[in-house]
Amino acid sequence: MKQLKKNSARGGLLCAALLCAAAMQAQDPIIQTKYTADPAPMVYNDTVFLYTSHDEDDAQGYGFKMLDWQLYTSTDMVNWTDHGTIASTKEFAWRKRDNGAWAQQVVERNGKFYMYCPLHGNGIGVLVSDSPYGPFKDPLGKPLVWQQEHWDDIDPTVWIDDDGQAYMYWGNPNLYYVTLNEDMISYSGTIVRVGKLEHYQEGPWFYKRDGKYYLAYASTCCPEGIGYAMAKYPTGPWEVKGYIMRPTDRTRGNHPGIIDYKGKSYVFGQNYDLLRLEMEEHHERRSISVAEMHYNDDGTIQEVPYFKDTKLEQIEDFNPYRRVEAETMAWGYGLKTNMFAHGKGVYVTNVDDGETLRLRGVDFGRRGAKKFTASVASAKGDCSIEIHLDNADGPLVGTLQVQATGSQDNYQEMTCEVTDAKKTHDLVFVFRGNGKDLMNWDWWRFE
Repeated sequence: MKQLKKNSARGGLLCAALLCAAAMQAQDPIIQTKYTADPAPMVYNDTVFLYTSHDEDDAQGYGFKMLDWQLYTSTDMVNWTDHGTIASTKEFAWRKRDNGAWAQQVVERNGKFYMYCPLHGNGIGVLVSDSPYGPFKDPLGKPLVWQQEHWDDIDPTVWIDDDGQAYMYWGNPNLYYVTLNEDMISYSGTIVRVGKLEHYQEGPWFYKRDGKYYLAYASTCCPEGIGYAMAKYPTGPWEVKGYIMRPTDRTRGNHPGIIDYKGKSYVFGQNYDLLRLEMEEHHERRSISVAEMHYNDDGTIQEVPYFKDTKLEQIEDFNPYRRVEAETMAWGYGLKTNMFAHGKGVYVTNVDDGETLRLRGVDFGRRGAKKFTASVASAKGDCSIEIHLDNADGPLVGTLQVQATGSQDNYQEMTCEVTDAKKTHDLVFVFRGNGKDLMNWDWWRFE
């Protein structure tokens, strides 16, 4: 992304800056350090686990370049922690192609986590883990489902009903389902093809709420909105109800994921809004957004405006008095994240002069913070992290001077004093130094 910025004209840079400022106010998209798509949220242990596919930064034109799946978590819906790559197509040793890590979903059953993965042209596989963070491994060594007569087998979605029976829906352009066995890695009976639903394209999301069954899906093309159907039974018949989000020329594709969390309902989707901060030229580099949605008394869903026209409310304050992974943020446009070489943990990188990292709704309490500690690595040093409240030009409450640590991989803890950081504010870290790649950043905490 940064190379594109350097090659832009001055007027284009100004336009991008204005677009970035507007996007930041709406927090659209919710992830800015990577291109993400196909949101698959799961609520577990009072936390939202958001599993995503991942468009590579160098994807060109209308061709998808998708090699792995990512994970983000949040407890307040606005500050998200990046957990990096949790699985890739390499987990499926029987599949020869690296590209094609398309829309997946993770569900939990009896303390195990099952990840259903489309492998375009090779059916749908399944991975299993003892933890929602992975590692995920292939228990079958073959596809769970593969209709070899066509390439419809993509976009799996799974729901476990109240009676314990699990179902998996999937498909583009046709919709199919099977009844999964209790082991979640096999199915009984035959594959059932569902009659064509009006405007159905792909990306089904199957769930149950208040005794009613729902299928949300990418609807109409192109552009795509989010449509939905309802049924009295998990296998239908399905009655199309309309749109959750109407198609708009402001984006091209969509893909729903829906949850209830802490008394609110949310619809996740995808767009090209992160790409649009860089250029109008089309590439398959998508980004995920989320909006609150509401149900009517009869179970139907009220239409949601396009993501940019909604405001995402924070549902609990953020606690800064603990170790916080630096890759936790509400906004970090221009920054990147990467995984440590040993594969455990994520850090913030590509830190340039003037860039910022923002967290929303940080509660410093009445007494306030007195000290700030961060684990950072900097080959050249002579840079700093300014700590501001509310905005990048808001009150400066501390400055961490980052000294040279010998390399970008040699992390050291550094500390600075903090003054007048009290009550609840947005927290904005502003990076200062000479040029680019000032540091890598692992974690931080206030005291």
